[in-house]
Amino acid sequence: MKHTPVKVLLQATSIGNMATVKGWVRTKRGNKNVAFIAINDGSIIHNLQCVVDPSQYDEELLKRIGTGACVSATGIIVASQGSGQATEMQVTALELYGEADAETYPLQKKGHTLEFLREIAHLRPRTNTFGAVLRVRHHMAFAINKFFNDQGFFYLHTPIITGSDAEGAGEMFRVSTLNAKNPPLNDDGTINYKEDFFGKETNLTVSGQLEGELGAMALGKIYTFGPTFRAENSNTPRHLAEFWMIEPEVAFNELEDNMNLAEDMLKYLIAYALEHCYDDIEFLNNLYDKELIARLQSVLANPFKRMTYTEAIEVLIPNIGKFEFPVEWGTDLQKEHENFLVSHFGGPVILTDYPKHIKAFYMKQNDDGKTVRAMDVLFPWIGEIIGGSQREENHEKLLTRMNEMNIPEHDLWWYLETRKFGTCPHAGFGLGFERLILFVTGMSNIRDVIPFPRTPKNAEF
Repeated sequence: MKHTPVKVLLQATSIGNMATVKGWVRTKRGNKNVAFIAINDGSIIHNLQCVVDPSQYDEELLKRIGTGACVSATGIIVASQGSGQATEMQVTALELYGEADAETYPLQKKGHTLEFLREIAHLRPRTNTFGAVLRVRHHMAFAINKFFNDQGFFYLHTPIITGSDAEGAGEMFRVSTLNAKNPPLNDDGTINYKEDFFGKETNLTVSGQLEGELGAMALGKIYTFGPTFRAENSNTPRHLAEFWMIEPEVAFNELEDNMNLAEDMLKYLIAYALEHCYDDIEFLNNLYDKELIARLQSVLANPFKRMTYTEAIEVLIPNIGKFEFPVEWGTDLQKEHENFLVSHFGGPVILTDYPKHIKAFYMKQNDDGKTVRAMDVLFPWIGEIIGGSQREENHEKLLTRMNEMNIPEHDLWWYLETRKFGTCPHAGFGLGFERLILFVTGMSNIRDVIPFPRTPKNAEF
């Protein structure tokens, strides 16, 4: 039977309509004369209150309808007699799809820690918190595609299995069909990957950037949006082994254009979240982070501060006593340094022109021989949310830099060839999707903004 989402039934325009709602029971209360069943179907943070006359139903049926049960209710939508909602349903028919045993169902009406909910990731989307987070995640994914589509970008699907390491860090998950206990060996005892499925050593990708550049060299403006993987043995609240990245690449863009694109995109996404996810964000604001909405609005209020890495170091050094980690020119900035800069300037900061020895091989080198045209966007509380650069388009400079960093030329011959055949200035960046969701939801742990987190020793669900 056709049913109507709770989100629609809670609107005053539904009053007077006969409707069917299907969902899960959040609470049930009442007495022998009346029962109130709160139903949620995931379409909105709020529940629909269903008013039931117990005399019209089998007593055993009503006993089986408890927290966590899945039901169908049909009735007339009326103006609510209580506070907190505009409408409620006067039930005329009630059906139980699946009950939830009160003694074993783990999501009873009480507070649960986020740590506990990670242990039951198969059920945590039914909670208010994770329903809100996952709806925000959906809207942000949609908004990303809408932003780039409206800007004339093409969505490029880059490989998940790759034979190259875009970052040169080596922290990759190997993909192989070889016998793990008895792999074929070369004469020197190393594994003979020529016998493997792809005839060479392959891994799960850490980035779609390099392939994205190839697309930009033909289509002009592309973006990737897909899963990426990093085998970094890190158990911090900011790291995942499997995460999603958005990576635009634009032919003919230089560093200034790259910064403008990043700022425009972030402001668009946050404005979209406030417009389309306000109920969920308000719930998270009230429960977890009282400054969430104000922080989101503050990002929209002013231009992002732009400065070089060298200028940032000059701001940090006089405050060196406030930091756990050292600060001097040439060191990679830590989260505490990034947070200080954001706080100092009262909003997002874009840093440029980093020392080349702490950045990737593909970044365009400045004339000073010491820095590259890198770009990091620092956000309140999050720290770095975007990393990008103008790419090195000069073949000889790129090859020299690869050799300096011991990146095998034979693995990236195709990348180098784009600098030989019609090269041009181009730029791009990577936005970590989960870090964006952290910022928009105010959650404190990245494991709580992805449905099924992958972290060291954790791939349960």
